Amino acid sequence: MLGDEGETGQPAEQFPPARDMPSPATGPKRFLYVCAGLTCVGLAYLGAILPGLPTTPWVLLASYCFSRSSPRLGRWLKRAPLFGRLLRDWDEHHGIRRPVKVFAVCLVVTVVSLSLVFGPLPVWAKCVIGALALVGIGTIVFVVPTIKNAPPR
Repeated sequence: MLGDEGETGQPAEQFPPARDMPSPATGPKRFLYVCAGLTCVGLAYLGAILPGLPTTPWVLLASYCFSRSSPRLGRWLKRAPLFGRLLRDWDEHHGIRRPVKVFAVCLVVTVVSLSLVFGPLPVWAKCVIGALALVGIGTIVFVVPTIKNAPPR
């Protein structure tokens, strides 16, 4: 009997619980997951430079596709300078850090405000855009969990 220690003699609380990861797909299904993941990464990079195109959903979808098809591509994405920390935060804490939330809300407010003021849109379209922006901001602020800023590892 090992008591509170694992097989290596280390206390058991030092080992995080293992997540049940599905085995990678094979054959045509793997090919489709890889293609979908790479497409999502491309859309995420476009979203990082184009206003109005989100980045986070594409990164999360790419991570999902790579986890189902290629652990190597999944590791590559988690080490990417632009998206890596976001993915690691989501995987480890299921949330987003406060500075990222503040930046996202400020960016949405700025882009939507500029679009509404200077865009040649009908009033009904401006109302729809404003309402969708409020839904997005509400989701970021109230639905997506905020994680505390920990010192970098």
